Amino acid sequence: MIELSEPLRIGFIGVGSVVSHFYMPALLEIRSGHSQTLGPVEVVAAADVNEAYLARMRDDFGVKGIYQDYHQMLEKHPELHAVIVATPNNLHAVPTVAALKHGCNVMVEKPMARIVTECEQMLSAAQDSGKELVVGFQYRWHAASRFIRRQVEEGVLGEILYARVQTLRRREIPNWGNFVEKKATGGGPMIDMGVHFLELALFLMGSHWPKPVAASGSTWTYLGNRPDETENRWPNWNHKRYDVEDLAVGHVRFENGASLVLEASFAAHVREPTHDVQIFGTRGGARWGGPELYTDRNGYMMNVVPGFLAPTDVWHEKMKHFIEVCRGMRRNMSSGEEGLAVQKILEGIYAAAEARREVDL
Repeated sequence: MIELSEPLRIGFIGVGSVVSHFYMPALLEIRSGHSQTLGPVEVVAAADVNEAYLARMRDDFGVKGIYQDYHQMLEKHPELHAVIVATPNNLHAVPTVAALKHGCNVMVEKPMARIVTECEQMLSAAQDSGKELVVGFQYRWHAASRFIRRQVEEGVLGEILYARVQTLRRREIPNWGNFVEKKATGGGPMIDMGVHFLELALFLMGSHWPKPVAASGSTWTYLGNRPDETENRWPNWNHKRYDVEDLAVGHVRFENGASLVLEASFAAHVREPTHDVQIFGTRGGARWGGPELYTDRNGYMMNVVPGFLAPTDVWHEKMKHFIEVCRGMRRNMSSGEEGLAVQKILEGIYAAAEARREVDL
């Protein structure tokens, strides 16, 4: 545990746009507004192969320890308490394990890794080191998420029978980075976006996640591997290197009889983009995107909305949680065990789609 009087010293491995646009602003806000409750926080080092990204960390955020090799960063900074890994998916596991072995608590961006075996290696390293492994799921910190989770925990929705998860883009294929290459990401929209909303659905289903027992799925590629011929927000993606799905659908069965359906797309012929989770229970239902509750009361079907939800910056809450976990102020609420559970479901859906049959989880 790091005492409140001591600065919590943080390093970054991977400092692309997600760090400069989200992590660092959240950290700066916490440092200026929560120093008494969370203690001082310092970003002392950053590692990335991209010199321009490192220059931004140095010039815009005043980070002094700049390295192109994260091994060198870890060796030069034995004082590090925590490391945030925000590299591409295929580079999550190895630096996470290295940072844990170095004695750092780690928060790794979603998805936890590309495949289940990598997740297991990361989790084993955390257990061996005695350090915390946090997975960067942020939607659980949204005000709507907390509202629905509370209703589920209080039994307002009864027994949860079914969840419908949708993260559908109409024509938004990433034209930057390596999102269109399976070897780098592990897949397309199912693992890139579906991971967020699958985790959210499991979180909304209650504090004791149902155990998944089987998965089926289908994936289709019909636009991304062809030249861009339609006006859209992100034109001219690299169709020659595109080997992930445009659209994926998965179905998960749980040990308690509940089911979940997950739909994810970079390019689907839908009216408008949709990113939502719906929960169906024996006594009521809920929609995250409202948020709204649907239930019966005094002989009438009722649609219920909260009168007020305090605005929430999910990146701020995600960063605050990590700091509190590092300082031993709270239990890890976004653990490596949960990241592994999500990855098993995603890998099962992909395996079922390839085999064209249901697979056991």
